[in-house]
Amino acid sequence: MTTIRLLSYNVRSMRDDRAALARVIRRLEPDVACVQEAPRFAFWLRKRRWLARRTSLGLAVRSRPAGLELYAGPRTALLHRRHRLLSPVPGLHRRGLVFGLFEVGGARFVAASVHLDLADGPRLRHAEEIVTELARVRERFGAPVVLAGDVNEEPGGGAWEHLASRFQDGFATAPSGQGATYSSRTPRTRIDGVFADSGFEVLSCGVPDEPELLADYPAATDHRPLVAELRVRES
Repeated sequence: MTTIRLLSYNVRSMRDDRAALARVIRRLEPDVACVQEAPRFAFWLRKRRWLARRTSLGLAVRSRPAGLELYAGPRTALLHRRHRLLSPVPGLHRRGLVFGLFEVGGARFVAASVHLDLADGPRLRHAEEIVTELARVRERFGAPVVLAGDVNEEPGGGAWEHLASRFQDGFATAPSGQGATYSSRTPRTRIDGVFADSGFEVLSCGVPDEPELLADYPAATDHRPLVAELRVRES
């Protein structure tokens, strides 16, 4: 059975050491990379394409609003992609959801990237919208769904628990490496998550802790990357 390697990474608009960021992603060798805070202002597409070239990944979405992106690895086929804006909140940054239907080694699945709000109420409301949307997506494509992103709260919070009650919390299910994802320099909190539905077997999930990666994390961006290894269960 095919093992799918999925990366979730908040890249802070690529405002830090881009070479270090590219080194980290190359070493992690994802089949799908779910990115948050992708560049969305000046030269945003040029910057996203630069990262794709430097990491040998394909740029899958190319949608500017909400700062979300998906990248596909060399053995990954992109079959469908979509960007959806979530309900607006006056005075706050507009949030969204991007997802793609992918195939790796004959296994089809949906991967989605999200970045939830800092405010409690909008964060929970958007988590509810995402669960509803992904249920429709799973039914439409007949493929399991994995959601990855920056939740902006720790386990136990309302939005996190809403997601974890409907999906497997990857790190809680099969911890590997380190758990804390923020900040990259002094990691103390687990605010980034991978949430896989029951159609996946979660083999491992966590922040890789090889010495060369740990050395690059603080320079690359302010979050640490979260990597999950998944298998699509047989029907």
